[in-house]
Amino acid sequence: MNFAKIVKQCRIDRPGRFKLADYAADETFGLSTDIENVRTILAEGVDKLKEQQQRLFADGRWAVLIVFQGMDAAGKDSVVKHVMSGLNQQGCDVHAFKAPSSEELEHDFLWRTGKDVPARGRIGIFNRSHYEEVLVVRVHPELLAKQKLPPNITARNIWANRFKDIRTFEHHLVRNGTLVLKFHLRLSKEEQRKRFLARLEEPFKRWKFSANDLAERARWDDYMAAYEDLIRETSTAYAPWYVVPSDHKHVAWLVVSAAIIQALEKLQLDYPKVTGKALKELKGYERALLAEGPKLKNKRRRK
Repeated sequence: MNFAKIVKQCRIDRPGRFKLADYAADETFGLSTDIENVRTILAEGVDKLKEQQQRLFADGRWAVLIVFQGMDAAGKDSVVKHVMSGLNQQGCDVHAFKAPSSEELEHDFLWRTGKDVPARGRIGIFNRSHYEEVLVVRVHPELLAKQKLPPNITARNIWANRFKDIRTFEHHLVRNGTLVLKFHLRLSKEEQRKRFLARLEEPFKRWKFSANDLAERARWDDYMAAYEDLIRETSTAYAPWYVVPSDHKHVAWLVVSAAIIQALEKLQLDYPKVTGKALKELKGYERALLAEGPKLKNKRRRK
């Protein structure tokens, strides 16, 4: 399976021509719709990502920010669970952004996510992100009132200004050594309906459902228009969007995994090489530790 080709199909390299309707949510790229047939590929991806994380930490010059956006039930949590399962949790932070707090509303719209961007050597995962400010807030403009913005700022050009701010913010991150990858998990309305029903039918999943889920579903077309606009305006060469078909969850896992691994491999991360005086010192420590072996054996025999 040529995952490089699949990843390229999902990456939005020509955002000016982007139309969300051109990307089918049930696309499989020829992959089996039976998860059992792709478990080996998934496991290989987990191992590769684990190795790349170790190199990222050892290299110490790059950070990785992974953004997931999608409609309710698109599978954001399951992607994190299945794709990132092999990561060392000490080097990975997951942030799930809900409705902003009163403190967050006192700041600019990028403040609450900006303070959680990953440090060098670490992976940061945003389950929802700063893009909520051009999605939910755009679909529900009454939320702008809670942000206490001056009247002239909430004029017609607020969305164009926010897109510009986001592009500048992400460009700043990239110029300072952060790899930015953004994934829109593309879910069909029919598949969302099925997943909502599954939540209602299974007792241990009912807690995930709320009346607000149906209220937001009723604004489906508004959200699709908002997604199309934001991807068109903020998919850049330095911080691309990937539109990932997600009606089949395991297809989404495979595509996201392949895209992250491909991007990390392009960084050519490597373990630091010890040479010269430092290498000589390490050899000296090695000889000292090897010399202790016979002494410890003799000591154990005496006992």
